[in-house]
Parts: sequence; structure tokens; C-alpha cells
Amino acid sequence: MFRSPSPNASFFALVVLVSVAFIWLLLPWYGSVLWAVILALLFRPLQVWLERRFGGRRSLAAFVSVLACICIVVIPGVLILAALAREASALTTSISSREFDPAALLDQVRAALPAGARRVLSSLNLGDFGDMQSGITSFLENVSQTIATRAFTITQGTAQLFVGFGVMLYLLFFLFRDGPALAATIRRASPLSDHHTGKLIEEFEAVMRATVKGNIIIAVIQGTIGGLAFAALGIRAALLWGVLMALLSLVPAVGASLVWLPVSLYLLISGEVLRGVALMLVGMLVISLIDNFLRPPLVGKSTRLPDYLVLLSTVGGLTLVGVNGFVIGPLIAALFVAVWSLYMQDRSSDGGLTPPPSSGP
Repeated sequence: MFRSPSPNASFFALVVLVSVAFIWLLLPWYGSVLWAVILALLFRPLQVWLERRFGGRRSLAAFVSVLACICIVVIPGVLILAALAREASALTTSISSREFDPAALLDQVRAALPAGARRVLSSLNLGDFGDMQSGITSFLENVSQTIATRAFTITQGTAQLFVGFGVMLYLLFFLFRDGPALAATIRRASPLSDHHTGKLIEEFEAVMRATVKGNIIIAVIQGTIGGLAFAALGIRAALLWGVLMALLSLVPAVGASLVWLPVSLYLLISGEVLRGVALMLVGMLVISLIDNFLRPPLVGKSTRLPDYLVLLSTVGGLTLVGVNGFVIGPLIAALFVAVWSLYMQDRSSDGGLTPPPSSGP
């Protein structure tokens, strides 16, 4: 599996030490590097097309590709974050001033429940919603305040954010221009065999494209439809709920239903039957089915991990490294599966387990 190591062990140790030090140096900007690589892979077809149109002038094509990334991804993202900051801030103000009172909503839901359901809740010591009310109110207030603060910080910018943004665009230009040459250098420098190096690079590119192209596009579509449905039904903070649905769509099995299902049930219980039924139909027949229709052509069966592995790796990634974890988690899981698959293939090609030595004379 590995190439023969260098006979000079000291030099090999120096290579490892310097490589680790370089990675440590880049850690503060790993997010910029990660998204530069993601955008370079996603917009690579555009770069190839522009190179043909510009007669092989790779630098000009790379510059135009970077401008396309700014117009298609960066500017719309900043505008959405600005609107999200305003909406989350307004929701925080409404909760603080009791204009929007989750506790009152829970009281209304409890009053609308049948007597039998209230007795069941009382037998489970859930009849008194006081603690639940205060907890939900505090949770919504903290969440909306955190979203407003983060979004405001990103849109207003800090020195570190501006530098990180500049690092991403600068690196993106060179990844567009010199990406194939860089990939060839990595292949030559890898201590693994050519076969294993090629398989792992191929798996890395496939998972990166599948994770971003498939999951993010599906999440954006689901969040957009959910937000428009909320707005059409007159539900306040529609953009905030739409963004939340888009984020939750990245998590398999549950996804956006964690938002639209409780809201539709509340509408039904509170007597808004038409709005509740309409939202539930949109959730079940449109939002939930989008994943089934779009994931196969966008992601492809060959790059799909089992749903349970995607769920565990996504949640683990989000817990460890934040929002970038929805890419890093599945990527690590896919590389884990790829490495062990290659290992089992090598053992199979070698004839399996080495037979035990003979005990006879």
C-alpha cells in the first residue's frame, strides 16, 4: 500500500515535522482554505469552459471565475445574512417585549387540547407548563439573539473576517489557475501507491462535490420553499424559519420537518385549520419529497453513504468544528470508508489471511 520509505529516516522525520508545522500554521484559516477548495471544485467546469473561450489564458479565466463566485455565492449570501440579522433582531425584540409570547402560545395550545389529553399530561407530570414555557421562551430568545449577533457580525465584518475572505479569494484564484498541476504534485508527493492515491483523491473530489452540490442545493431549495410557504400563510419571521429549515435539511432523517411540523400542528390545535392543513401539505408533499427527487441526480448513488453514517458524521462534525462540520464530517466518514475498502481489497488480492504455520515436522 505504501511506497518504500526513504533510507534517510532523519530526513523523512523532518518532512513530517515541517508538514505538521505548516498545517498548524494554516489552522486559523482552515475555513477560508476549505471554502476555497469547495468553490474551486464546484466551479471547475466553468473554469474549463472559460479557458477554451479565452484561448487557453488560464489567468484571465481564473479571474472571471472568481468574479462569478462573488456574484453567484458571496453577494447573495451577504444580502440574505443582512436580512436574517434584521429579522432575528426583530424577533428578539418581540420576545423581550412580550409582543410575541411563547408562554401564551403554550397556554393556548393546552386549552385547545381535549380533556383526555390534558389528563394524560397531568398523569405524566406535564400538566403544569410553567417550566416548559420559561425554557422555550429563553431558548427562542437566545437562539434569535445569537443568530442576529452572528449575522450582524458577518455582514458588518471584522478585520479577521475581511482577511479570511481575502485569503479565500486569493487562494481560489490560484486553485482555478493551477488546480490540475497542484493535484498532479500531490499525487507524486503522496507516500501511498499511485493506485491508492488516485482512489483517495477521486473519493475526496466526489464526496466534496456530492456534499456541497447535492446537500446545499437541496437545503437551499427546501428552505426557500418553506420560507415562502411561511410568508404566504402570514407566519412571522418567515426568512428566519426558512434559513433554519435549510440548515436542518443538512441533517438526514429529520431535516426541515423539525420546523414545519410543529408549526402546522400548532395551527391546527389553535383553530387555524386551513393554514395548518396547507402548511402540512406543503411540508409532506413538497419539502419532504424534494430530497427523494433531487438527491439521486445531484449526488449520485456511487457517492452516497448510508443515511445513519451521514447523520452521525454530520452531527459530529457540526459539534466539533461548527458550521463547516457539515462538509468535514461526511468527508472524514467517506475517506474512512474508502480507506478500509481499499484495505480489504488489498487483503483479498493477497489471498486473505496468512495461513498459520504448519505444526507438523
